[in-house]
Amino acid sequence: MTTKKILVVGSNSFSGACFVDYALRQGAQVFGTSRSAQPHTAFLPYQWNGLEKNFKFFAYDLNHHLEEMMALIRSEKIGTIVNFAAQSMVGQSWTTPEHWFQTNVVSSVKFHNALRQIDFLDRYVHITTPEVYGSTDGWIKENTPYNPSTPYAVSRAAADMSLKCFFDAYKFPVVSTRAANVYGPGQQLYRIIPRTILYARLGRKMDLHGGGVSQRSFIHMEDVSDATWRIMERGTLGETYHISTDEIVTIRKLVEIIAEKMGVAFTDLAVVGEERLGKDAAYMLESSKIRKELGWSDKISLSDGLDQCIAWVDKHLEQLRNTPFDYIHKP
Repeated sequence: MTTKKILVVGSNSFSGACFVDYALRQGAQVFGTSRSAQPHTAFLPYQWNGLEKNFKFFAYDLNHHLEEMMALIRSEKIGTIVNFAAQSMVGQSWTTPEHWFQTNVVSSVKFHNALRQIDFLDRYVHITTPEVYGSTDGWIKENTPYNPSTPYAVSRAAADMSLKCFFDAYKFPVVSTRAANVYGPGQQLYRIIPRTILYARLGRKMDLHGGGVSQRSFIHMEDVSDATWRIMERGTLGETYHISTDEIVTIRKLVEIIAEKMGVAFTDLAVVGEERLGKDAAYMLESSKIRKELGWSDKISLSDGLDQCIAWVDKHLEQLRNTPFDYIHKP
């Protein structure tokens, strides 16, 4: 157990909210910032578990409230920061790429530059993405060259490279994570797993881009939070760690598994649509580094994790059916 103070930037995101819950269970005092008000309890695991008494939330937008965020960090002397905040939707980044570069590059670099000037910062955990590699063949390691194929991926690669410069020049205490496709109870409804489950319950059909032939490794967010915590505490500064399972599945197979679990015919649930521009065919992250160095292993199988997600949708079905299913862009 720990009593350390942690700032989770992007605490309303799925990954951020789950990590807040995990950190609170470890005994940490957690502060959270996100640009929007806290969502419904259905999307906040720490509220399910009654842990919010050790959590303080601030509606701060990285693009507009840098001074307020730095004042909070200084006043509370928060030495550990875990940053999940980003414009994260891949397909939509083609429409207004400048919004992705503003948040993921310009505002992020401003934040990093302000942080490097405080003397009590011990750890900055940068949550990045395998999208920076582009489409890959076979299992790839953390030193794989960048080959981004979308504005989103380019913006994230730029921030990654900026942080490397900060580490090399200033010994900025950064350590980075790249996780495979995360999922779990509480995920936003525009993501493939909750959307599929919800559509199955509501008798709706969903578009399956390109027939669902792209391959992914889906990893439960509880396993990712455990990995992120270990990286935060003991990861080597300046290094990046992959967080992934060895279980690879196509998107179509994933939807078929969910359909079978829910007693729905695949043809009643999905219709094949056009492929998304710049969509990468595969991500296969080799994760031996974190397993050997930090003793981490994934524990929740895809089948068990999907059962948890189905139970979550069923528990909150009335709330979820009245929640927007599609991504709503905020500049």
